[in-house]
Amino acid sequence: MQRNILLVEPNYKTKFPPLGLMKISAYHKQVGDNVQFVKGLNQNVQYTFWDRIYIATLFTYNWSITIDTIKWYKWLVKNDVSRICVGGIMATLMADELWKETGIVPIRGLLNSPDLVNDDHGLIIEDMTPDYSLFDNTSCKYTLLSDSYFGYTTRGCVRTCPFCGVHILEPNFIEYKGIKPYIDSIERLYGTKNHLILFDNNVLASKKFNNIISDIVDLGFHKGAKDSARRARYVDFNQGVDARYIKEDKFKLLSKISINPLRIAFDDIKLEKTYTKSIALAAKYDIRHLSNYILYNYNDTPEDFWKRLKINIALNKEYDLQIYSFPMKYIPLNARDRTYIGKNWNWQFIRGVQRILNVMKGAVMAREDFFNRAFGETVDEFLTILHMPEHILMNRGYHPPPEETEWLSKFNNLTGNERKELLATLCENRTKSKLTQAVIKLQNNKIREILTMYLPDRYSLPLIDDLVQ
Repeated sequence: MQRNILLVEPNYKTKFPPLGLMKISAYHKQVGDNVQFVKGLNQNVQYTFWDRIYIATLFTYNWSITIDTIKWYKWLVKNDVSRICVGGIMATLMADELWKETGIVPIRGLLNSPDLVNDDHGLIIEDMTPDYSLFDNTSCKYTLLSDSYFGYTTRGCVRTCPFCGVHILEPNFIEYKGIKPYIDSIERLYGTKNHLILFDNNVLASKKFNNIISDIVDLGFHKGAKDSARRARYVDFNQGVDARYIKEDKFKLLSKISINPLRIAFDDIKLEKTYTKSIALAAKYDIRHLSNYILYNYNDTPEDFWKRLKINIALNKEYDLQIYSFPMKYIPLNARDRTYIGKNWNWQFIRGVQRILNVMKGAVMAREDFFNRAFGETVDEFLTILHMPEHILMNRGYHPPPEETEWLSKFNNLTGNERKELLATLCENRTKSKLTQAVIKLQNNKIREILTMYLPDRYSLPLIDDLVQ
């Protein structure tokens, strides 16, 4: 008997399509069910009887929107939790909390054995060819979907880094999945794709890395590969590679495929020698387009965060490369929002980094002059920039406007202790109203004057001196 299956992705922002739901769709279509996909709370689906509703989860900081989505669809099935399946990253990392909040026991980890969704068909959903047609009749468009294969050549990771959830999500490291039949199946069903995006978490740890590269070459993604229209074909290990596993023989292998960009993590300043060696090898084997994940707000300091960015600028110059840095703010694995501030950071500095990155759309460009203006030529300049009022920080060009010059003059006139008081006041008074009251109460004229520059309506406060008397 044909069942009605509803697949739901909460309305959070995401670049990639929900691969898990695509595989679940393929599974249910193969057994003869009717499948529909929706994004967020869709009023139109409440008039259909759904035999089963699957709800995907992503990052834990999407907690509120995800829980609201689960509760709405739970209401839709009249609280019959047997008809709702919840899985994915958040569902695995916060399974107990999710159950307490919704009354639904989530599916943890991968759907990598038969009948994990309470059917008896003997099929493994993890091994299904994803359903690329799932979104055809929806307004939800994933820009990379039409032209990219999505998949894995390995699963899991050999490391157990405390800031990463992979060892919980995928506890068993599978060092070779044999991707060729999988890609051939996608091509047969949905046509040839131009690019290959792989979500492996630590592909270089695989002892069968040479087999993986051989498979990629056989699939038509050799170095310099082009499609029939003469467009370049690219391979992207999107989760990045571990610099600690990069040896010369592996760079020889990587240089055989059309990798663009090569993403390398640089999560700790202690890895500087290892990281710079890997960049030198990339240059030696003519891998010139690189992307660099830089974790911050963990155990690092603002100073060594800047140093890691600056190292990339120097390496670009030394080897004539194009390394784009992508800073990634650390958020604990059980955080329900993105407000966490690491022990060596503070609210003003985190906000400052985020505002700089917003202007640059998340990436730190390779140009030295641009970097120096955005992040400063020295660590001290960087720390000064992080103290700036938001509107000044975000609207800086190559030449300082008068308001920036005025602010710098006032800031440079502060003593060390006054700068600490300024920073503490900004961190403790994060709203306009609270900061206004703090300015009124301050006894130090120098700090009070510079703090008025953080208020959007600073020129409408002519009576401050009268109020503090």
